[in-house]
Amino acid sequence: MSNGFASGGVAVVTGAGSGIGEAIGRRAAARGMGVVLADIAAERIDAIARELAHAGHEVVAVPTDVTDPGSVDALADAAYDRFGHVSLLANNAGLESLGNLWEIPPGEWHRLISVNINGIFHGIRSFVPRMGADPRPSHVVNTTSVGGIGTTPGMGAYTVSKHGAQEMTECLYLECAEAFPHVTVSAFVPAHVTTRIFEDLEPGENTGAAVEYWRGQLRAKGMAPADAARIFFDGVDRKDFWIITHPESFDRLAGRRSRLLAGALPPDAP
Repeated sequence: MSNGFASGGVAVVTGAGSGIGEAIGRRAAARGMGVVLADIAAERIDAIARELAHAGHEVVAVPTDVTDPGSVDALADAAYDRFGHVSLLANNAGLESLGNLWEIPPGEWHRLISVNINGIFHGIRSFVPRMGADPRPSHVVNTTSVGGIGTTPGMGAYTVSKHGAQEMTECLYLECAEAFPHVTVSAFVPAHVTTRIFEDLEPGENTGAAVEYWRGQLRAKGMAPADAARIFFDGVDRKDFWIITHPESFDRLAGRRSRLLAGALPPDAP
C-alpha cells in the first residue's frame, strides 16, 4: 500500500472486542499491519488476538478502560513497547443510551459521556504527541456518527456525545495540520451497522420498546461490520476527512442541519 499502512504499519483500535472495532482490527491484520486490540472486555479481545495470532498475524490484546487516562497511557506504552511506533489510531470505543434527557440516570449519562467523548480525548492525549514526534506519516480516526450531524429525540445523550466527538475531531484536524502536518485526522461517520451497541444496552423502565425497536432496525437494515471496516480503510487510504458509511443518510441529515442553521430555525422546522 502506498500509504505505508500495510507491511510495517501498526494499528491501535479501541472498542475492538466486537462490531466495528473488531472488524477494523481484523482488516488491519489482513493488510499486514501489527495490531493492538483495546477493549474493557478482556476476554473478547483475548479470543480475537489468539485467533489472529494463530493465523500468523502480529497482534497484542491490551485490556483498556478508555474513561481512565492512566489506562489509555498504559495502552500507548504497551503499543510502543511492542512495536516501536503507531501509524493508525482508531478511537472507536462507544456506548449508546435511549430515553428522554430527564429520564436518563446520572450514572448512565456520565458513563456514556466518559466513553464517547473523554475516551477519544484520552486517546488523543496519550498517542498524538508520540505520533507527532515520529516523522513517519500516521493517521488518527475518531468514530463519530450520523448522530453527530443530526438531532434524534429520545437519543439525546448519545447525540450530544457524538456532536462533541465530531467537534473534537474537527479541532484536532486543524491543530495537527498546524503542529503535526504528517498526522492525518479523519472522522469515521457510521449510520446503521450491525453491532452489539443496542444488544449491550439494558432496557430501562421507559425504554424497553425503544431498545427492541433499534435492535430490530440494526438486524434488518444494518451494514455488516466488515463492510464498514472496508469503507474505513478506503477513506484512510485516500486521507479523507469524512469517512461515511451511508452517504445518503449523511447527505439528508447534513442538508437538513445546514438549512436549520442557515435560517436560524428551530429543530422541528418542516
